[in-house]
Amino acid sequence: MAQHPELDRVDRALLTALSSNARASGAALAAEIGVAESTVSLRLRRLQSLGTIRGYQIDVDLASVGVSLQALIAVRLVKHDRSEIDAFRNVVPHLPGVLGVFHMAGADDYLLHVAARDAVELREFVLTHLTGHPAVAHTETNLIFEYATGDGWHQLIG
Repeated sequence: MAQHPELDRVDRALLTALSSNARASGAALAAEIGVAESTVSLRLRRLQSLGTIRGYQIDVDLASVGVSLQALIAVRLVKHDRSEIDAFRNVVPHLPGVLGVFHMAGADDYLLHVAARDAVELREFVLTHLTGHPAVAHTETNLIFEYATGDGWHQLIG
């Protein structure tokens, strides 16, 4: 079982502040959470080395670059053979348009968050990469009309 590092008030405040602006300077973060800039620097390095902070990503408005369609695709595998599961899991995150992969419990084995320029491109993705994959028994595609990022995790670490 993985060990979870103990996070104190400063660590939690730093994570919350970074969630609002991951590009904030050390000075700005220090002022916001009420500690010295050197403390911010040390805590950031510690949180990164522990794997609590896994990285910093850019949030691109995909529609503004011509990618206006998003979908959630449920995938059911043919069988639950470890080698087939691992092979599928290792390939799927790198397929064109895949934004996220969830390994699920329940009737479906995976849920893929996929982006495409249009319905034709989405259909081609399903036909080319999923229905033709030897491990895949069934897919079900659901279009996303709207997506909002949640911030409820703040309460879980607060």
